[in-house]
Amino acid sequence: MRLLNILALLTLLALPTAPPLCAQVTFGPSGEEGEPLRRQAWLVPSPDTDIAARALLFRPAGAGPFRLAVVAHASTQNVLRRAQMPQPEYRPLAAYLVARGFAVLVPERLGHGATGGRYVEDQGGCDEADYARSGRATAEQIRLALEFLRKQDFIRKETAIVIGHSAGGWGALALANADPQAISAITVFAPGRGGHANDEPNRICAPHTLLAAAAEFGKAARIPVTWLVAANDSYFSPAFSKSLADAFRGGGGKVDFRILPAVGSEGHWMIETEAGVKGARTELDRVLNQPTAPVMRRDSR
Repeated sequence: MRLLNILALLTLLALPTAPPLCAQVTFGPSGEEGEPLRRQAWLVPSPDTDIAARALLFRPAGAGPFRLAVVAHASTQNVLRRAQMPQPEYRPLAAYLVARGFAVLVPERLGHGATGGRYVEDQGGCDEADYARSGRATAEQIRLALEFLRKQDFIRKETAIVIGHSAGGWGALALANADPQAISAITVFAPGRGGHANDEPNRICAPHTLLAAAAEFGKAARIPVTWLVAANDSYFSPAFSKSLADAFRGGGGKVDFRILPAVGSEGHWMIETEAGVKGARTELDRVLNQPTAPVMRRDSR
């Protein structure tokens, strides 16, 4: 009996120092504003309710409300590269958008860098690649981050834009079925999955499956898409990118496809650079000068 009493006392003494069974996840700013562009770390929702996704927010001076731009980053199937990925910033693009009155959110998705967690965008191997499912998983993460920011007092509730790069662009295509009053335009830079298969330039894993998924996304699309690719992109060449855009359009999506001049040694990364943003400025200006997007009819092309 004495032993039982001692064990019970030890258990009670341990309770105050025991960690909670389920720590509550909080969202919002996680640091002070800094330079440049009022750069601030944020935590935003993810599909895993136990994990807050890391994000960076840039915004103009003043209280707003500002239009929102969400930038969706590229990805990789390589586990080690994802784990070592630095926090995506797209700072030249953010500077361009902030100068035009936008608050810019760059969220990191699950399975990447410091956010960690399970990689929900996994497309599978070449033989069983599920690009549609992968794209929808990316789209859901973009949507969660965007909807959280839309609830902030300094953000306008309508006419947000989404800019996606590579796998992030692929997810943005899947998000084109969203409410066009909330998201007025989507711009994608070389969207796709499976590029550089086995690290080989101009080789795409299961291209026919990727084309079929693009057509599937087009069937549900309601938001107009501007599709941009550099002339020297070796992940999704201009010729193949045009085929993807045509498949999306054939499914019912509205697409403005443009080939941009070559940038650097590999055009796939153009939107991460000053030179790339400068090269895309004409097309980006055209998108930003269209603040609202009409609801698309199903026979629209």
